[in-house]
Amino acid sequence: MLKKVLIANRGEIACRVIESCRKLGVKTVAVYSDADANAKHVALADEAVRIGPPAVSESYLKGDVIIAAAKSTGADGIHPGYGFLSENPDFVEKVQAAGIRFIGPPASAIRAMGLKDAAKKLMVEAGVPVVPGYHGENQDGAFLKAEADKIGYPVLIKARAGGGGKGMRKVERGEDFAAGLEGAQREGQASFGDPAVLIEKYVTRPRHIEIQVFGDDHGNAVYLFERDCSLQRRHQKVIEEAPAPGMPPDMRAAMGDAAVKAAKAIGYSGAGTIEFIVDSSEGLRADRFYFMEMNTRLQVEHPVTEMITGEDLVEWQLRVASGEALPKTQDQLVLNGWAFEARLYAEDAPKGFLPATGTLDYLALPEATARVDSGVRQGDSITPFYDPMIAKIIVHGPTRDAALSKLAAALDQSRVAGSVTNVAFLAALARHPGFVAGGVDTGFIEQELANLIAVPEPDATAKAIAALASLGTLRPRKGNDPWDGLPGWRLWTAARQFALLEHRGERFEIALTDLGRGTYEASEAGAGHTLRILGLEGPHLRLMVDGRTMNATVVEHGGEVTVFIDGNAFEFAMPDRLADETEGDAGGDKIISPMPGLIRLVTAEVGALVTKGDPLIVVEAMKMEHTLRAPRDGTVESIFVAAGEQVVDGSVLIALVPEEKA
Repeated sequence: MLKKVLIANRGEIACRVIESCRKLGVKTVAVYSDADANAKHVALADEAVRIGPPAVSESYLKGDVIIAAAKSTGADGIHPGYGFLSENPDFVEKVQAAGIRFIGPPASAIRAMGLKDAAKKLMVEAGVPVVPGYHGENQDGAFLKAEADKIGYPVLIKARAGGGGKGMRKVERGEDFAAGLEGAQREGQASFGDPAVLIEKYVTRPRHIEIQVFGDDHGNAVYLFERDCSLQRRHQKVIEEAPAPGMPPDMRAAMGDAAVKAAKAIGYSGAGTIEFIVDSSEGLRADRFYFMEMNTRLQVEHPVTEMITGEDLVEWQLRVASGEALPKTQDQLVLNGWAFEARLYAEDAPKGFLPATGTLDYLALPEATARVDSGVRQGDSITPFYDPMIAKIIVHGPTRDAALSKLAAALDQSRVAGSVTNVAFLAALARHPGFVAGGVDTGFIEQELANLIAVPEPDATAKAIAALASLGTLRPRKGNDPWDGLPGWRLWTAARQFALLEHRGERFEIALTDLGRGTYEASEAGAGHTLRILGLEGPHLRLMVDGRTMNATVVEHGGEVTVFIDGNAFEFAMPDRLADETEGDAGGDKIISPMPGLIRLVTAEVGALVTKGDPLIVVEAMKMEHTLRAPRDGTVESIFVAAGEQVVDGSVLIALVPEEKA
């Protein structure tokens, strides 16, 4: 067994690897950038080594620096996690040349599967079915357009070195092909240093079903059943489950057999995933699945496989890397129950899933009722440098219905203040009748998006609770002074105070009358409600509203108060009544960056006439491109940025001639 493992990664996957290493008595070494100096994975590891500034190109992608850190600490193994250097064959060879064991497949296997076009040719030779398309070397735009015309629309343009939805464009019509090709090539170059693409037929009613495979250095390979990852947005997975709903036994066996063939064809060792696209237009059939790509590493969604098999896949990785044979043979692996994983991100679903930043002023995750894999703690910051994942919420149950109910409940119990998150979107997905019924395809979220991102308005109870908090009623006493427990006290009459609150730009005032003994009357615009505080422990509040008893969590942070109630989170600003009102920018006159990122492309020109909806600028954040469009018809007055510049959230990028001057 390996003695000491350096984890060449960060966040939740680094914490996950440390957990399995501890179980086996293996010492761990963390690496960190300046932005991660106080990160959770650094605190958990036995040792930690600084590797550079925040930018990944200067830290987590510096293979030589990471190898030097392994040598200096005496690590005999390097675990790459996922992302970063996990699928870099040159790094693997350097690790091995340094006399250190790479906890993953050989460089030859990574190279064989690293380019999608070459991988598909190899799969055809191995007898694995592939999607019809063009996977050749000719990258001439006109030629690729002709190939797409032959295949028939819609087609999918995919960066050949891609993954995670990056460098991927769906093209519905021939006239849109050139723009789609340019976007895929640009994103492929930015993310992988390779602009080459391949073209494939876009499968009708596609489901994304993948097979977990494992190989060792003794020629053994097994599959650990399937995962359904069809719930996606922008080709990125949102909720994964295992097994796949509606999977016939003969199809499971056929897909498993194809996956093992693929692994053996490249001499695979360690954990890997064979991803298939499945045509579900006539249900799941053993003759309707096609090889899409192989991820030569551990997957983000590996926990659902662990839950249904009872196996620790990171432990398997460590044992295989130590030279052991696979812990189990195919006939010893048993599928048990159902599992789901939801990815909790700092992102704004109603605003196109834009990545968000912020400080996690309050973080409460359902660790008592679900498995929570997380790389952050309360008080940590979500920075623009890395993937904005907060946690993976994983549940297991004897049946799909039971597991899905647990997932919905766990999401309701996931509470974050200080950054916008996608938790409401995830909860809506978990309860959507279409998903509950099973068998959704990869277009489901896009089709149902309006319903899934609908934002509930705070009711009178949420507003009243926010008012109580804003007036200090829910704060604990600071000392023994009896007056400290009588905020707003009046002689001869009931105390009445007014709370000014703001929610999504709308201000309103709540009148609170203290009726004594923890009872208040809250009124807005003449409508009144009676609230009685029954219990208060930290941020957790138990109260009675108009005779109905309920629970809420209330968090004050940075001049704001967040109320968690009935599975929803409502954030209220507490404006200063004495502050001068400032006139905001005319909403339609400026294009403002909705996130921190890199200006990838500027298509606007000063003096040009634009029509509402015209693409003006492309901002890249988290390796994904976001197109910002003209908010109205008008003329471009000024452009404040150029391609290649970094911008922060809220930066003014382009100004249109003000409407009153047009």
